[in-house]
Amino acid sequence: MNQMKKQMRRIGYELSRTPLRVPLVWMRHRGLQPNDVLLASFPRSGNTWLRFILAEILTGRPIDFDNINHFIPEMGMQRGAAAVLPGSGHLIKTHETYRPQYRRAIYVVRDFRHVVLSAYARALSLGMLHNTSFDEFLPTMLDGKGSRVGSWHDHVNSWLDCPLSRNGGLLVMRYEDLRQNSEDNLLKMLDFLGVKIERDKVRQALTNNTLSRMKSKEDKSKTLPTHATEGGRFVRTGSVGAWQNELTPKQVEDVLRYAGPALSRMGYDTSLPTAEMEAVAK
Repeated sequence: MNQMKKQMRRIGYELSRTPLRVPLVWMRHRGLQPNDVLLASFPRSGNTWLRFILAEILTGRPIDFDNINHFIPEMGMQRGAAAVLPGSGHLIKTHETYRPQYRRAIYVVRDFRHVVLSAYARALSLGMLHNTSFDEFLPTMLDGKGSRVGSWHDHVNSWLDCPLSRNGGLLVMRYEDLRQNSEDNLLKMLDFLGVKIERDKVRQALTNNTLSRMKSKEDKSKTLPTHATEGGRFVRTGSVGAWQNELTPKQVEDVLRYAGPALSRMGYDTSLPTAEMEAVAK
């Protein structure tokens, strides 16, 4: 049974990278309202962790994998979801590049060097890849063929260059900054959303949604597949900085060749591998 599930996931994974997804994406965007706000990111950028925290702050309710889509739905599930924002607006998760119908958005960016490691581990554990090494996977992510939403750098640039960034309708937040200074940056997000709330409630939501507690919620979910038993856990490490110990100098150089300008634009270190790193790799 597990093998059949993995085969079905792989088929879905491959279909999601064909033109067949275009009409599906269009349908999912139907019914957006003027006061809706997007919580946008490239996949594997910490969006789920952030959704849990914001949903608890905005609703005052315990959040788990079985009710999250009622409060901060994925795109396409917004009809019938709770309006948690002022003016009866929805906060909606999307992994799409910028689209003209988006009016306000929070865009979360994570260093691509972590994103690609997380994406590979996730796809491999769910059987979406077939005898594919990381060296083979990395180029497909860099040129956009390995992701249903294109390349990371094109995704980032689509949001940074969109009209919302010029009219005050876009708040850009780095995942690493959220992890390092969570309370202040969450309060900045809430201010952008027009929500005033006490710092204590933000602190409590953070305590209730640590990575270890989210893994426990995943294990108890009634609607998610049994990821832990199949080796395909959704919540992973949420690491910051670990790529330096996991990528080879050659892989780092390949990343910088494609994504270097966008990484630099977001304030990430884009220095080439040091002699010490090359020596360790040897």
